[in-house]
Amino acid sequence: MEYLSSLLCQATRLAAEAHDGAFRKGSRMPYLLHAMETAEIVATMTMDEDVLAAAVLHDVLEDTSVTEEAMRNTVGGHVTELVMAVSEDKRAGQPPEETWRVRKQESVERLLRERRLEVKMLVLGDKLSNMRALQRDYDALGEQVWERFHNPNKAEQGWYYQAMTDALQDLNSYPAWHELANLVWEVFWQDRDSDQLRFDLDPRGRRELDMLW
Repeated sequence: MEYLSSLLCQATRLAAEAHDGAFRKGSRMPYLLHAMETAEIVATMTMDEDVLAAAVLHDVLEDTSVTEEAMRNTVGGHVTELVMAVSEDKRAGQPPEETWRVRKQESVERLLRERRLEVKMLVLGDKLSNMRALQRDYDALGEQVWERFHNPNKAEQGWYYQAMTDALQDLNSYPAWHELANLVWEVFWQDRDSDQLRFDLDPRGRRELDMLW
């Protein structure tokens, strides 16, 4: 019988404690399941234990009270550096709906500069897990699904997921990347002639969207 490595056990324990009581947005699904699904997706691309541990922990620094120092003490410097590479600056104290665009733009630009494939694998695992959940909820709830987000504009959400998918092109030899690209198309672009997609953006956003089309 095979067992989890000590490192992966420590990472899972830390993630479980950090996300205890948290749920996926708009659902009663424990947030830890997203972290585990992200690791499962990453495991289709690599079995590097540091990368898998970082996948389990990818939202811990961003969304919980766990500090960088505490993470380093638990899972080591390399895993922590990987988690930091995919952690967004949430701009604590500012309304998240007001900082959404700049935060997402920073994430896209940072990913475009990133050269480490293991970091891109973490992002791909996270975004694919998100898109799987989004497609399920979109099929069930329709357009009202966007109301649960800090930015309820479907077109801007589409811009973000498409930009991240494009920035992950280095991983297009993996089935996970193609699944992500297909889900982004199904949720955002197959109905791209809708008024919401075409006209709810500011001029800058509309130009960026036109470039994708």
